[in-house]
Amino acid sequence: METRELRYFVAVAEELHFGRAAQRLGIAQPPLSRAIRQLERRLGATLLERTSRAVTLTEAGAVLLREARAALDAVEAAERRTRRAARAATGHAGVVLATKAGASGELLAKLLDTYAAEPDAVTVDLLLCGIGEQERLLRDGRADVALLHRPFDTTAGFDTEELRTERQVVVLPAGHPLTGRTHVQMAEVTDLPGLPMPRWPGRDGTYPDGPGPQARDHAQLLQLIALGRACWIAPESCRTRLRDDLAAVPVLDAPTVTTVIAWPPHSRSRAVAGLVRVATRL
Repeated sequence: METRELRYFVAVAEELHFGRAAQRLGIAQPPLSRAIRQLERRLGATLLERTSRAVTLTEAGAVLLREARAALDAVEAAERRTRRAARAATGHAGVVLATKAGASGELLAKLLDTYAAEPDAVTVDLLLCGIGEQERLLRDGRADVALLHRPFDTTAGFDTEELRTERQVVVLPAGHPLTGRTHVQMAEVTDLPGLPMPRWPGRDGTYPDGPGPQARDHAQLLQLIALGRACWIAPESCRTRLRDDLAAVPVLDAPTVTTVIAWPPHSRSRAVAGLVRVATRL
């Protein structure tokens, strides 16, 4: 199969409409329809059920959609990494580090300062991102290395080194009755009246259902907590950046969070290796 065919199929499978898919691809509808039929003949499978009113995916089509997305992502990642390697060979590129904005601040600052003092250090370009995005940026080649947080981020398919493990706290408005406690339990946090947990957007940009307020970034979330509209369970290191109108209390039975540095297993970048080496010494 050619990448062009896969892109055509993904467009139709996502739009479930040949006309919209053709418009999205910038081509006429007849050649798009012919390309899909040719792909079906080559695979010996019906990928799309077509009627005068609708287009739907078959079971085989659903499998190909999942695999095609992964294949196209891999092709794009290979292209990005190849271009970056070519620039690095001429001394015009650094290493791209993806990290969640507002997370691991103290660790990140120490890592960057220590690495910068290395004799063979290159420029580290920070790619600050939203909740859960650093994993995707690493997989699609826009980042060379990333700081991930287990169990929230998936590290499958990456090489990793653990940097630190910490317990979690609940962040509350200053003056809340629970802030006078030495610790709380998860059940107490989930039952807090008027202080629901925030809802973060998924990969498709939509928010899950629930009573909590929608949050796009940490700055917005901290403001919501200070206003008495939400609470938040976070790694204990968040204490270092809390404002005076917020307080944190340990949650004894919350799962611990492990920060890891992750990179693609096929990476041969000496800059990535150097950054990882420094990180594991901290």
